[in-house]
Amino acid sequence: MKIAIIGTGGVGGYFGGKMAQAGFDVTFVARGENLKALQQNGLTVKSFLGDFNILPVKATDQIDQIGKVDLVILGVKAWQVKEIATTLTPLLHSDTAVMPLQNGVMASEELQAAIAKQNVIGGLCRIFAKIESPGVINHFAYDPLIIFGELNNEKSERIERIKSLFDTSGINSKIADDITAELWRKFIGICVGGLLAVTRSDYGIVRELPQTRKLMCDLLFETYRLSQKIGINIESDFTDKTMDFIDSFPSDSNTSLARDVWEGRPSEIEYQNGTVVKLGEKYGMATPINRFIYDCILPMEIIARGENHSIV
Repeated sequence: MKIAIIGTGGVGGYFGGKMAQAGFDVTFVARGENLKALQQNGLTVKSFLGDFNILPVKATDQIDQIGKVDLVILGVKAWQVKEIATTLTPLLHSDTAVMPLQNGVMASEELQAAIAKQNVIGGLCRIFAKIESPGVINHFAYDPLIIFGELNNEKSERIERIKSLFDTSGINSKIADDITAELWRKFIGICVGGLLAVTRSDYGIVRELPQTRKLMCDLLFETYRLSQKIGINIESDFTDKTMDFIDSFPSDSNTSLARDVWEGRPSEIEYQNGTVVKLGEKYGMATPINRFIYDCILPMEIIARGENHSIV
């Protein structure tokens, strides 16, 4: 299979690196110093499961020069999907699968506004990884997992081919029985990242302090209630299971959204707590905790994006 990795950060760098290590034809799309480092020094993945280096690496910043591929994995930020989607057509043949691994529940819909629905599949990943320096990915916790599937949950031939690709590459993966439900399960959990951002704290102290632990539990339940209002098929004890999962995280771990907010970069707040607020309004359900978090982060987001904003 021929694969294009769009965005060579923690997600794209790790999973793309595993596929390249297994001998598959992988092209990485990157930019700036990261692209220069990939072209000169290759890709280095530092992982608690075992380090590896890929040299040489096929890397470019020109999507239209890659040619047709069988699988496109989107590893960019959620807020970049809409723009990136308009550039993907040169990569696609009739059976190409475009797998978004963004946080949130909007990526597939945004892709379908720009490319054929038949090319879009659902996907999500669970991984703690980040760019340590240009060309170097640090995978620092949790055995990574990709969950994916056709949007209609069909067990198609291309889904089986992708599963075989991941298996051969040593990537832990699962074909979803209900990809929409799986996306929402992750979405509910990641919205906690907004709470970490507001409190400027890692998972450890937020889950240990009774006051912030209650906020975390209430946030999870509020987002779960919204999923039920919309009609997503998620089990009733899901929020308890999610708290148990969060309790297993390293105490000094956090989320990409929190790090982006702390460091003054544009974040995915519109695609996490902001999406909860907007869907709550659409379906007539109040979401006060998510709204508080969203409203608190919004001024920092406006500054990070350099947007003009008039105070009325």
